Amino acid sequence: MKINNSISPISSKNNQKSLFAPLQKQPKGHSQKLSFNIGGMSLKRVIHHILWVLKGVQVYALVGKTGTGKSFRAQLVAQKYGIDMLIDDGLLIKDQKILAGRSAKKEKTRLAAVKTSLFMDHEHAEEVTKVLERENFKRILLIGTSEKMVKKVSQRLNLTHTHKIISIEDVATEDEIKAARKSRINEKHHIIPAPAVEVKFNYPFIFFKSVKVFFKKNFPFHKRQKMFEKSVVKPQYSEKGQIAISETVLSQMVSHCVKEFDSRLKVEKIIVEKRRYSYSLEIVLDIPYDVQISGTMHKLQSYVIESIERFAGLILDEVNVTVGKLEVPGN
Repeated sequence: MKINNSISPISSKNNQKSLFAPLQKQPKGHSQKLSFNIGGMSLKRVIHHILWVLKGVQVYALVGKTGTGKSFRAQLVAQKYGIDMLIDDGLLIKDQKILAGRSAKKEKTRLAAVKTSLFMDHEHAEEVTKVLERENFKRILLIGTSEKMVKKVSQRLNLTHTHKIISIEDVATEDEIKAARKSRINEKHHIIPAPAVEVKFNYPFIFFKSVKVFFKKNFPFHKRQKMFEKSVVKPQYSEKGQIAISETVLSQMVSHCVKEFDSRLKVEKIIVEKRRYSYSLEIVLDIPYDVQISGTMHKLQSYVIESIERFAGLILDEVNVTVGKLEVPGN
């Protein structure tokens, strides 16, 4: 049996004592909060989804590889489609003003920047979600490096499914994309689609300069002439190297998680796939006949995700659990 889920961070608590994330035993009579799921979605997200649908909110996405000029063209795309709000690298922006969130550009490591972009921190996600709930808007644009990333951000902020996905190749020429990537590689400059006064106040240490862009009448998606101001920043992590964890160490962490979750489960094999800023795991297990497979494996999956991401600071794209052998008594 194989449990294969593309995952977003799941908050899951287990009664086992963890070296990665110690859990306090609850006193007798303590009431625990129950978590409900409908079709793979939490009850809270289902309620938000219904509210956004009733309000007529539509989610748009602008996707493209790192350094291809997405943030530079975000306001142009917003203007074309009549979009009210932007989500870019951890920030919620409306009318060129930062309403909530924190910028991934301020993080000291690239891994931390990725986590901020994905709203992995609960308080960060809650802050932006609350502002979205009180704001009056019909369309919002999520900016990300892939459809998978945009989907994760949407899930973390309890938004609806994506209405339309726009590729950077749809709004920028090949030469413009090449120029943007060259600037990112050589100068390590990044764009925040907000005016200098907004960025300087919140992130003075990474602010570099302000750029004003005026789109001409012959611009392909132009409706009316308008000037946009963007801020050029230089993140701290762009000056530093990368921190990596070997596959052997990660496998040891996963084995430890499985053992402390349920010592009856035996790890047969762990397959680690390293991606650019994240990992994919496959855990093959031998389990006793008396272990309930479905419920236990899903809880184990959540436990591994929560423990590894919190302890090691890694991003896990997938954690696939495969039951390779069922140990039957007497065999």
